[in-house]
Amino acid sequence: MKNKKIWISLLVFGMILAMLPGSIFDLQPTTVEAASSSQIQNQINQLEKEQNELEKELADLKKQQSGNLSDIKQIANQKSVIEQQVGVLYAQIDVMNEQMAAYALLIADKQLEVDAAQQRLIELNKKHKERIRAMEEEGGLSYWSVLFNANSFSDFLDRLNIIEEIASADRRRLEEMSKANAELEAAQKELLAEKQELESSKTALAAKQTEMEAKHDEADALLQELMAKGEEYEKLMQEQEDAMAQLENRIEDAKADLDEAKRLEYLQYMSTMPTGGGKVSFDKNGTAWVVPCSYRRVSSSFGDRIHPVHGVPRFHTGVDLATPCPNKIYASRAGVVTISKYSSSAGYYVTIDHLDGYYSSYMHMCKRPDVKVGDIVSAGQVIGCIGTTGTSTGNHLHFEIFTFKANGEKVYLNPMDYIGN
Repeated sequence: MKNKKIWISLLVFGMILAMLPGSIFDLQPTTVEAASSSQIQNQINQLEKEQNELEKELADLKKQQSGNLSDIKQIANQKSVIEQQVGVLYAQIDVMNEQMAAYALLIADKQLEVDAAQQRLIELNKKHKERIRAMEEEGGLSYWSVLFNANSFSDFLDRLNIIEEIASADRRRLEEMSKANAELEAAQKELLAEKQELESSKTALAAKQTEMEAKHDEADALLQELMAKGEEYEKLMQEQEDAMAQLENRIEDAKADLDEAKRLEYLQYMSTMPTGGGKVSFDKNGTAWVVPCSYRRVSSSFGDRIHPVHGVPRFHTGVDLATPCPNKIYASRAGVVTISKYSSSAGYYVTIDHLDGYYSSYMHMCKRPDVKVGDIVSAGQVIGCIGTTGTSTGNHLHFEIFTFKANGEKVYLNPMDYIGN
């Protein structure tokens, strides 16, 4: 909206230029040789084409980003699974360590059993040897000699009982020795089996450790991939933002060029158009102002005065230009009509925004103004006629020029500094 006001201000200034001497128009050609609006429009069309292509690229980019995000989520899920597997492996390792400790205790217990069996066998062998040695020391005694040397049948039976007791004792000792040997062999076999199971557990543990290390490496690799995907995602997002910003700047520049081209073309066009009536005056800056009416005299000057109706001191914000009704009232400069209405003090009146910081008002018209709010008027265009509506003592035009400070304060200017030269 601000840009529009600026170029409208410059455009309507062309209306004024049409009223100036030829020497003034000699300055115009340097400002109207810029690229035409059609050329700028072609550039905008090309930019819009590029915009459509970029939008497609951005759509593909967003699709790719969505895929990257999906990959990142998948990798994160895989990493979570691996971490769970690693946790299970640690738990299995703890169990195996406990099993190894239990196996060590079992081996120690079995070794005690083996040692006890061996000690028992040693003792039995010792007793057997002692008995055999005692019999040999008695002088070559044998089972048969004991029986044949019996004196009587009862002696024979006694001797036979003795031999059976000896034989029974021998059998028991042999059985005990055999049992001890069997227990020893069983204990040794069990110990060997437990040793083999322990070795198998150790091998399994080593395999689990290797697997755990591989899982850790896999988790690390996936983590690196995840980080790389994240960086790629950020890079793509930044590229998208940069591309969008660049496109917006190019389109904005193109639109500004188009506005400037239209402004220059309109200025050139308006410089060839006939202007309205009114005498032209120039202010100290060389700006042209149309005298708003053909007045006979200034009936009340700008500044302090006694109000002609109320009879009290009051600052006069403009000048009263006395002239009979129904003389025409002209727009002093081109601009946009911001007020066109009736009030009890100003009567029918019009205010024009000249779009360069200056405003002008025309009061006490004889009837409803010829322009309405929003109309764009040229310098010298008829906007109403002289009258005495509102608080007035006779036919005249109250004409005022004002501007605004940066803080919004309204500042009235002496109109004669602009139309009195």
